[in-house]
Amino acid sequence: MSARGVDYLEVRGLTVDFDGFKAIDGVDLTLIEGELHFLIGPNGAGKTTLVDALTGLVRGTGLARYDNHDLLTLKSHQVVRAGVGRTFQTATVFDELSVLQNLDIADGLHRSAWRLGLPRRKVSDRVEKALATIGLDRLRDRPAGVLAHGQKQWLEIGMLLVQDAKVMLLDEPVAGMSAEERKETGALLKRIGAARTIVVIEHDMEFVRQFADKVTVMHAGKVLTEGTVAEIQADARVQEVYLGRTTDAVNSDPDAVAAEASGEVD
Repeated sequence: MSARGVDYLEVRGLTVDFDGFKAIDGVDLTLIEGELHFLIGPNGAGKTTLVDALTGLVRGTGLARYDNHDLLTLKSHQVVRAGVGRTFQTATVFDELSVLQNLDIADGLHRSAWRLGLPRRKVSDRVEKALATIGLDRLRDRPAGVLAHGQKQWLEIGMLLVQDAKVMLLDEPVAGMSAEERKETGALLKRIGAARTIVVIEHDMEFVRQFADKVTVMHAGKVLTEGTVAEIQADARVQEVYLGRTTDAVNSDPDAVAAEASGEVD
């Protein structure tokens, strides 16, 4: 907790080294509750690797402090227990199980080991609340495999809600979504973000512009800059690295840069 009583995840000097190649090179970040924080940057910038390190999938050095835990010292299941959850670029739900059953499995985090697998008369209030929040209550008995792409992403976010994840790290949640699904996803993140720390890896700059409170730009495993959407779009270094434009080209043709930034950038 901070002095203001607001949760935050503090990352200092995070480094991930793959046999001499530094995929993450001394990254410092402060991720604050109530801010919808986006990570952007070209492919290979280290965004997903950073999330992998924070969630125990790859080994990182440095410090990642949340709620008196250093996440870099924990295994993946311990990270979940500490209140940190993530999604992947491809939704990892159980296709053959119903929406309700997927959420109930996630709810197992709150049940004692001896009760797992025992029949229960009803699902928990956490599951019912998550169903309503993600807008899938009418599809509760449908197999997850028949859901639309966007609905699967919402289900995965619902599973994090059931687990009571206070930090959510979302890897390209709107990739492949329709415009309407992207809008609904942004609204969902805004609804649940007030009492959580939400970090979104994203390439869709229109989505970033609509919903980001703060943006961090990564390049070559390092933080290039961070700020508001307006500050990021006006930064000549971002325009050069992220959009492949030189400073002279940006100055001579700012309208073209703005138009390019409005679409998806890989």
